Amino acid sequence: MTTDQITFRPATPADAAELVAIYAPYVRETAITFEYEVPTVAEFAARIEKTLAMYPYIVAVLDGQILGYAYTSAMGSREAYHWSVETSIYLRQDERGHGLGKRLYQLIEQVSYDQNVINLNACIAVPKVEDDHLTNNSRDFHEHLGYHFVGEFNKIGYKFGTWYDLAWMEKSLTEHPDQPEPVIPFATMLQNGYQIHE
Repeated sequence: MTTDQITFRPATPADAAELVAIYAPYVRETAITFEYEVPTVAEFAARIEKTLAMYPYIVAVLDGQILGYAYTSAMGSREAYHWSVETSIYLRQDERGHGLGKRLYQLIEQVSYDQNVINLNACIAVPKVEDDHLTNNSRDFHEHLGYHFVGEFNKIGYKFGTWYDLAWMEKSLTEHPDQPEPVIPFATMLQNGYQIHE
């Protein structure tokens, strides 16, 4: 992979078909996501549009093809959660292990920091014993990027005839001030000319 030619940009609902194609194997073949059915392109487009109103949704592109994507979402519906987000990332199967995930997460971190978000949280499916559907790779990936384990739900998800745990990991982007600045919606940042760059 020619990594220096990869570009990064905000996703759009028009990207939904490509993103569904990336996401589908994770649904059908893994317990990384607890979703059972692959969403339709229309459902996925709606998810992208909803996310972009408030949060970053970034795609990695090479030669016109999307290789992977990452986004953040609300940690909770109450106002006090505004400075905390949940992170998600999915790469095309043949692009894993080349450093693309790290680059996408670094961009997500930068955008989140620029939004005045403070806490990044990852909800990660983990196996009691590694199997064909789930390993500890995601937990190891987040740990490598500076996330810290904070808690675990025991046997909370059932897929492929197996009960899986959920680990929560977190990373703070800055110190927690006595009076945090308001979080800026990602859509507002884009309207004001915000550019995604490494």
